[in-house]
Amino acid sequence: MKQMELDAIEDSPLRHKPKKDNALESPESLRSKKISARWDPSEACRPIIDEAPVFHPTIEEFEDTLSYIAKIRPLAEPYGICRIVPPACWVPPCLLKEKDIWENAEFSTRIQQIDLLQNREPMKKKSRGRKRKRRRNSKSGTCRRASKSASEANNASEADEKYGFQAGSDFTFKDFQQYASHFKECYFGLKDANEDGKVNDSNHQNRREPSEEEIEGEYWRIVEQPTDEVEVYYGADLETGVFGSGFSKASSIPKGYPDQYAISGWNLNNFPRLPGSVLSFEGSDISGVLVPWLYVGMCFSSFCWHVEDHHLYSLNYLHFGDSKIWYGVPGSHASALENAMKKHLPDLFEEVPNLLNDLVTQLSPSILKDEGVPVYRTVQNSGEFVITFPRGYHSGFNCGFNCAEAVNVAPVDWLTHGLNAVELYSLQRRKTSLSHDKLLFGSSLEAIRALAELTLHGKESSKNLKWRSYCGKDGVLTMAFKARIKMEEERLNCLPTHFKSLKMGNDFDLHTERECFSCFYDLYLSAVGCECSPDKYSCLTHASSFCMCEMDQRFVLLRYNMNELNKLLEALEGDSLALKLWESKNFGMVSAEANEVCMNKPEVDGDNGHEETGCAGTRDRSNSHATSEPMQCESHLVTLSAPNESIDSDNDNMIVVDKDKVDIADSHNKGDSVEEKACCSKIKKEQDNMEIVKTEVSSCSRNVHNPCTSDSGKYEGQQQMDSDSRKKPKIVVEKVIDTTSASISLTQESFLMQILSTSVKPISLGSVVHGKLWCNKHAIYPKGFKSRVNFFSIIDPTRICSYVSEVINAGLLGPLFKVTMEECPSVTFTETSADKCWESVLKRLHDKITEQRSLGELELPSLELLKSINGFRMFGFPLPSIVQAIEAQDPGHQCAEYWNHKGFPTSPGSVIDNCKVLCCSSSPTKVFGINLTDQAKDNIGGSSSSLEEMKSILQKASPEELSSLRKFLISDAQCSEWRITLTSLIDEIQKAL
Repeated sequence: MKQMELDAIEDSPLRHKPKKDNALESPESLRSKKISARWDPSEACRPIIDEAPVFHPTIEEFEDTLSYIAKIRPLAEPYGICRIVPPACWVPPCLLKEKDIWENAEFSTRIQQIDLLQNREPMKKKSRGRKRKRRRNSKSGTCRRASKSASEANNASEADEKYGFQAGSDFTFKDFQQYASHFKECYFGLKDANEDGKVNDSNHQNRREPSEEEIEGEYWRIVEQPTDEVEVYYGADLETGVFGSGFSKASSIPKGYPDQYAISGWNLNNFPRLPGSVLSFEGSDISGVLVPWLYVGMCFSSFCWHVEDHHLYSLNYLHFGDSKIWYGVPGSHASALENAMKKHLPDLFEEVPNLLNDLVTQLSPSILKDEGVPVYRTVQNSGEFVITFPRGYHSGFNCGFNCAEAVNVAPVDWLTHGLNAVELYSLQRRKTSLSHDKLLFGSSLEAIRALAELTLHGKESSKNLKWRSYCGKDGVLTMAFKARIKMEEERLNCLPTHFKSLKMGNDFDLHTERECFSCFYDLYLSAVGCECSPDKYSCLTHASSFCMCEMDQRFVLLRYNMNELNKLLEALEGDSLALKLWESKNFGMVSAEANEVCMNKPEVDGDNGHEETGCAGTRDRSNSHATSEPMQCESHLVTLSAPNESIDSDNDNMIVVDKDKVDIADSHNKGDSVEEKACCSKIKKEQDNMEIVKTEVSSCSRNVHNPCTSDSGKYEGQQQMDSDSRKKPKIVVEKVIDTTSASISLTQESFLMQILSTSVKPISLGSVVHGKLWCNKHAIYPKGFKSRVNFFSIIDPTRICSYVSEVINAGLLGPLFKVTMEECPSVTFTETSADKCWESVLKRLHDKITEQRSLGELELPSLELLKSINGFRMFGFPLPSIVQAIEAQDPGHQCAEYWNHKGFPTSPGSVIDNCKVLCCSSSPTKVFGINLTDQAKDNIGGSSSSLEEMKSILQKASPEELSSLRKFLISDAQCSEWRITLTSLIDEIQKAL
C-alpha cells in the first residue's frame, strides 16, 4: 500500500516515538499477563431498557448534515441519544489503518478498574478528575486560552489515579489490538491460559464468541456485583490535532483519497464549523470541541455518565472494530439522574460534589430506571454515528477492540442550552471551554447581515434565507439573544450607580479570553475592574467582592451599551430601521467562513479624533482595555415597551438613584412605554451602611419599581389609597438597605415577596363571558385576560424574570389558567385555577432552589418565602384597578355568583378586601329593632361590638327564625332562590338605612 502524505502525522511526536524506558508495562509483558477473572453467565445483570431511535437517511437527506439533524431532532431529543446509519454507499476509508500509522504511531492509555466504577470507597482528598477539553496551538489557528501548566497536568494525572484511572502503557494500534484480543479470549474462555500465562487453544474450536447481550450482562455484573478485579486499558481523549484523524482534512487531501469524504459534512474535521453551527464564530481550535478526539477501546473499557462541555451536541463515528453500547438520558431529566446518583452514591458525592464532571463513575441503568429516570440504549456498529443532544447524560462501554472519533457541534437551537450551561458553570465555579457570548453575538450579527441583504437589498440566497428562519419575534436566535440581554440588563441595574461605564476596547480579549476572578464567568460582553488591579476583572455578579477599594475607583467595561443591545434585538426581530442602523454602523459584522472573528467597529483615535476600523485578528493595539469615551447609556434606568393592548397609558414615575439621595423624576411616557426596575437579590453592595429609597408609582399598571436588593437589605412598606377617588391609588414602597447586617430576616424577605406579587401589570383585560364557570364569589375571569408579573426564575432562581398569566377558553370546560415564562415560552403551566397554576410554578422553583443549594449556591430565595405566594394575586385579580376594569364589562351584573358575594368577602384573597357590606350613613338607623352604627361597624372586619349586636339578634329570634336563618346561610350559593333571597334582604336593609 502506498504511503499517504499526512502533514499532521508527519509532524506528530508520536509517530516514531521510541519505547519509554519508564513504561509501566510493555505490550509484550501485558500479553503474557495472566487474566484471572472469568465470565460468569449465570449472574448476568443485563439491564432491560427501551431502545433509542435509529435513523436511515437517504442519499439526498444525508447531503445536508445539520438540516438532517434538525429534521430528526424532535423525534430523537426526547431520548437523549440516537443512532444514524449512513447510506450503504457512504464508506470513507480510515487513514489510521495506513501501515506506517498502524505499526509505529503510539498513543497513551489509562487503566480502568471496572469493578470500582460503581462500588468504591471515597478518598480522603478531593479531586478535579476529568481531563478538561482545552485549547492548544495548531497549524490552523492561534490558541487564545492558555493550555494547562505542568503542575495542572500533574494534578490531573494524580486525580486520575485517585478516582480509578491510572496512567497506562503506550501502545501502537497493532499492539493494542493484540492485547485486546488476548484479554477477551482469556476472559470469555475462548482460549485457556496456563499458570505461566501461555495460551492453549486446543479447545478453541468448541468455544464461541459471546454475543453483545452476553457481554453487556457480564459488564454490569462486574460493575454492580464484582467478585474479581477486572482491569482494562482505554486510549481515550487522543487529540487528532497531534495524532491524526481517521478522516482526511479538506486542506490536505492525501493522494488517492476520495474528495467526497474530504468535503463531507459528516467528516468530523468539517462538522463543528458547518454553516448553521455557531461554533463557526470561534476562531481558535479547541481540542475535543472543534478538533476531534480519538477513542481506542477494548472489551469493557468505559465512558462513564457525563454531559458534553457547555451542553453541546456531540457526534461519534465508529471507524472500525467491535460494537460500542451506549446509554442515554434526555436533557429534560438531567437533574433526575444527578439526584439518583447522589442518592445511591452519597459518600462519593459528599466528598466531591461535582463528581459527575470527572467521568469516573457509573451507575446501572436498572437502578436509574427504578428511580424513574428514563434511560435508553443503542448499539453502535462500525461505520455508524451516534448523536447526543444538549445536556443529555450518556455513558457506555466497548465490546472489544475498536476505534471511534468524536467532536461537538452547536446548531442555533443550542444557544439557549449554552446559556443555561454557563450560568451553571458560574454557580459551580467551573472554568469554561469557550465564550458563549462571543458565539451568540457572532451569530446575531451574521443574522442581521443576512436580514439586511434580504430586506434592504433583496439579495436572496439559501444562506440568507437560512439565517432569516432563525430570526423574527419568535425566532430561536432572537429568543436566545433576548434572554441574554435581559439577564445583562438586570445585572447592570444592580451595580452601584456611581460606577464609571467605559467602552470595552477591542484588545480587551484579543490575546486571552477574560474570565471572572471568582467564578470564571466569561467576560466577553462586560467586565468590572478597579484601578488597583489593571489585569484582574470580575463579572457583574461578583463586582462587590472584587477588592477593598472605594467604589469610585471601580469601573465597568461594556462591549455594547443597552441602547445598542436593544437596537440589535429590534434588528433581529426584523425592524427595518434597526437593520439600517446596524448596517450603517457595521458593528462587528462577522463572516461565518472565517476562522478569526473580525470586529469592524468604528473607533475614535484619542490623538487625532479620526475614525479607524480594526480587525481583531490583524491589528496591533495598545495595552489599554477601555476607550477614553464613557458609555452613553442609562444603565440603571431601563425603558421597556409594553404590548399594545396594555391598558396603562398614564404617566409613570421612574427612580433616579444616587449614592446619597433619591429623587423621583417624572417621565411622560406615551402609549404603552413604562419604566421598570429589575429586582436582584444576588449583589452585595458595599456602599453606605444605610440607604433609603422611596418609590411612588401608579397602581393601575401595578408598575412597582422594584429596587435592587442586597443580601442584607431591610424592607418596609405600605399601600395607601388616595383620598380623591378620581385619582389612581398610589403604592408607596420604602426600602432600607443595611449592609452591616449579614442576612435578610424572614419578615424582611417576606416583604420582598409582597413587592414581587404586587408588581402585576395588566396586558389585556379580555372579555367577560356570562356563565357560571367563568366567575365565582372571588372574581370574574374574562376570556383572554392576560397579565405580567416579575418573579424568581425557575431556571436560575438568583434572577428575576417575567411570567405571563392568562385565562384561556377550554370550551365546555370553561376557563383554564396558564402561566408562561416569558423568556422561555416553551415553559408553561396550565391548571383549572389560578392558585393551582402558581402552585406548579412554585413547585418547580422549589425543586430548582433545592438542586442549586446542593451544588453549593447559597444566595438563593428562602423556601419558606414561597409559601406566602398566592396564585390569585399573582394573576392580578385582587388589584383594584383590574377589579374595576373587569366589573365595568359586566354592567348588568350577569355574573351572578360574583355580584351576590360582592359585599361578603370570604377569604383574605377576595377582591373585596376594602368594600363595605352595606351602604353607610352617618346617623344611626334601626333595622329589626337593632342599631346599624357607623361605617366601621358595617365593614366585614368591623369592631367586636358588631358581633355583640349579632348575638343579641340571635337571642331575640325564635327557634323557627333561627332554623330558617341557618338553612339560608348553609344553602348552595349557586341556587337561584338563594340569590334572590339574599338580594331582597340587602335591598330591605338598604331601604331601612
